[in-house]
Amino acid sequence: MTAFDFFNILRSIPKTLRFNLHYFPLRTALKLPVVVSHRTYLRELHGKVTLPEKVETAMVKIGFGDVGHYDRKRSRTIWQVSGTVAFGGKASIGHGSKISVRGDLKLGAGFNITAESTIVCAKEIRFGDDCLLSWDILVMDTDEHPIYNKESERINPDKPIIVGNHVWMGCKCVLLKGTEVPNDTVLAAGTMLKSACAGEGQVIGGNPPSILKRDVRWEH
Repeated sequence: MTAFDFFNILRSIPKTLRFNLHYFPLRTALKLPVVVSHRTYLRELHGKVTLPEKVETAMVKIGFGDVGHYDRKRSRTIWQVSGTVAFGGKASIGHGSKISVRGDLKLGAGFNITAESTIVCAKEIRFGDDCLLSWDILVMDTDEHPIYNKESERINPDKPIIVGNHVWMGCKCVLLKGTEVPNDTVLAAGTMLKSACAGEGQVIGGNPPSILKRDVRWEH
């Protein structure tokens, strides 16, 4: 550990304590299961955060990491939560990422955002286990602003996003409402999805998306 890293850990203590004491019973909070970088803006600290039955210190990290082509000293993470965030196990939300939840967000064990990505959850977003997200990714299950027809019926309702296990998303991917990603999928950089994809073990890319490779597997 470098002197810089040690200094950052010390600076993170106040926000880490605030986060844990707010969301968890005292006995759980004192284990510090979630560590929060001092560069994280706790914009809205409401709603509910749940953890698996077995809790470990620093099992969830928010606002840390280091992607070389970003300036982590000035990169700011944002936590804006009034809904529910469920962690299924160890997770890392890298520096500069934005988590905005007023619906239900579930992050499986081994969830990892490298840096500078955004999740906007108004209804429901679910990630399976062992998912890896690169940088500049947007996952959003809402259009934010309603659109109505002449009968005053809303025509753009929010729709869930479901991501399977062991999914790797390349940089600048966009997942919009109604997206479903199967297990063992690789999304090529710049892919946009807004509907369900069929088949596991594939590389999917483009806008509109197409299958680039079949019968693949990927490793961290």
